[in-house]
Amino acid sequence: MLNSRLTLCLVLLSVPVIAAAQAPVTKIQGVSQQALDIHHSGMLFDGHNDLPWQMKIQGQSSFDVLDISKTRPELHTDIARLREGGVKAQFWSVYVSASTDTTGDSLLQTMEQIDVVHRMVRRYPETFELADTADDIERIVKAGKIASMLGIEGGYSIQESLPILRRLYGQGCRYMTLTHSKSLAWADSATDEPRTKNGLSPFGEEVIREMNRLGMLIDLSHVSVATMKRSLEVSKAPVIFSHSSARAINDHARNVNDEVLRLTAKNGGVVMVNFYSGFITPTEQLKKDSKDLGTLSDVVDHIEHVIKIAGIDHVGIGSDYDGVPRLPVGLEDVSTYPRITQELLNRGHKREAIHKLLGGNVMRVLREAEKVSAGLLASK
Repeated sequence: MLNSRLTLCLVLLSVPVIAAAQAPVTKIQGVSQQALDIHHSGMLFDGHNDLPWQMKIQGQSSFDVLDISKTRPELHTDIARLREGGVKAQFWSVYVSASTDTTGDSLLQTMEQIDVVHRMVRRYPETFELADTADDIERIVKAGKIASMLGIEGGYSIQESLPILRRLYGQGCRYMTLTHSKSLAWADSATDEPRTKNGLSPFGEEVIREMNRLGMLIDLSHVSVATMKRSLEVSKAPVIFSHSSARAINDHARNVNDEVLRLTAKNGGVVMVNFYSGFITPTEQLKKDSKDLGTLSDVVDHIEHVIKIAGIDHVGIGSDYDGVPRLPVGLEDVSTYPRITQELLNRGHKREAIHKLLGGNVMRVLREAEKVSAGLLASK
């Protein structure tokens, strides 16, 4: 029998495109007109932004307290800078602390975070619109708005219930990160001791299958290597890493090793590179200088490594803006994405390749997940 809090929560749960009405393209220091043209004609689709969490801890979850239509220097994100950065689509993280797995209010707090995103869309309808599908994203972007999807960050949000997973999907959640900082009974975290035999329990495998059936993306950021491998074996749809970088460059548990990069390419998935200094800057450098922030060039090194090992079709952008305390020099906020395009141009990458990694690849993954879902539903 469901407890009263959970019962209450369930009741509450009752490729490149040119936008038609985007804000004018502005010059960014060090970025050429060629780079701006390429950047703004592509589909920049970021895999992970934690603005909803910052709204909770800094703004009482109120857009009256933190009005993002105004300049918000205390945040990495506001509307003007999203436009300047050329963001066309965004996965907004509805993160809640892993401690909620112990306190038993994961779902309640997740619903509160979902409500923040829904209220943001209603508050700024000229800027944001919720998207359910890849087709929705293209339609919304053509209308000059930022297509918005939600990402659950930590499988404890479903409280070991497939019905809750389905209801969260119905609230606009289009990916779920299987774990966060702590291992669950059904999936192991990269930063905790394992609790399963091979990365997923039988229930964890059932979660993967149900996500495939729904068309919900499986996000393998934060999970252990064993969980990555087993999830890639079980999933019939391409997976994502919504905000992870290359372990060969920085040997951090949150990054993706070359073996898994190759398996991800075989799966058809995409690794969306994280900007956090602690994941980007090589560990040996950090040991010498704990204040080393790294640079834009370091981030592009990670992008190029993913391309080298997995291929151009399997890399994306997952900044982690408003979810990290330190960012590389040159990538301080959401206005700075065009600098990545400039650096890629400087290194010889062509327009088509840049458009793939800005968002074309994750759009392909979304469409493939939708096809897998349709096939599974048709076979019932």
